[in-house]
Amino acid sequence: MKHTKIQWLLGALVLLVLPLVLQYFGNAWVRIADLALLYVMLALGLNIVVGYAGLLDLGYVAFYAVGAYLFGLMASPHLADNFAAFAALFPQGLHTSLWLVIPLAALLAAFFGVLLGAPTLKLRGDYLAIVTLGFGEIIRIFLNNLDHPVNLTNGPKGLGQIDSVKIFGLDLGRRLELGSLEISSVTLYYYLFLFLVVVSIVVSARLQNSRIGRAWMAIREDEIAAKAMGINTRNMKLLAFGMGASFGGVSGAMFAAFQGFVSPESFSLTESVMVVAMVVLGGIGHIPGVVLGAVLLASLPEVLRYVAGPLQAMTDGRLDAAILRQLLIALAMITIMLLRPRGLWPSPEHGKNLGTRLEHGRK
Repeated sequence: MKHTKIQWLLGALVLLVLPLVLQYFGNAWVRIADLALLYVMLALGLNIVVGYAGLLDLGYVAFYAVGAYLFGLMASPHLADNFAAFAALFPQGLHTSLWLVIPLAALLAAFFGVLLGAPTLKLRGDYLAIVTLGFGEIIRIFLNNLDHPVNLTNGPKGLGQIDSVKIFGLDLGRRLELGSLEISSVTLYYYLFLFLVVVSIVVSARLQNSRIGRAWMAIREDEIAAKAMGINTRNMKLLAFGMGASFGGVSGAMFAAFQGFVSPESFSLTESVMVVAMVVLGGIGHIPGVVLGAVLLASLPEVLRYVAGPLQAMTDGRLDAAILRQLLIALAMITIMLLRPRGLWPSPEHGKNLGTRLEHGRK
């Protein structure tokens, strides 16, 4: 127990010091860490739907987009510039506090999650995947076209001039000077995202060990048997969609604040597939595995920029660096899945362990 506490303390210390070390090599590296933390939140939310409840969702990026656009509308001058009635009420625009945006983003995304889950309750497997994929694309197309006749989302131009996050008077969009130590904006955002990730992990772990989590896992293993045991599969599925979506909404709101700009192109099908790959690659249903998969897949494309460049130079520029990076990522994923088909850090096989204990007991 003592060694475990020491390991936890060392891990926490490394995470706290990491951005301060990375910023000496350039803010780009801290930015990679920030985006990795956002993807960890997304992957943890999708893990509730895919890992716990066994519902394949390929439209998860829609909830990410909902949270991002909610923050974009509530923390930018867009509404005041385009609606006279709104400008009369809020001449300077609606600059909403973080403490209001986070619960609103979670609630709105959860509402859309239930909206997606309601008509798909009787679907399973491939059919569910196709419907959720369509839902994600519908949301993206709506965001791309809701600039006429009423300009709500500004269409393909996106929303700009989004406020940075302010916590207790501290503006995370500006660097902080503590004596001789300068903490950059991206480093301040890192600590906010790290806090939200820790909260997400705690919530996920509590859900996994709760009655609700066990009901989800029963549905995942055998829905008919779960229904026969008295589990209300309809409500449990809707709850899984809603809870998972709320994580995506909060992550999307933080993405909008971090970027200061959102557009429909940031929420393509590729993003959904990437988040699913994070969950599968790390280990479906296992929180440490999901975190590991998200960190690797979020940071790997950026790290491979430094590999793709020299390889492109060796071929006299015949290979596009972006395509080469995708090829390297695909090869890495294929290799990992061949060597470890259950993921890099799979969940323990409780059934097998129980069987082993029973055999020892009989002997």
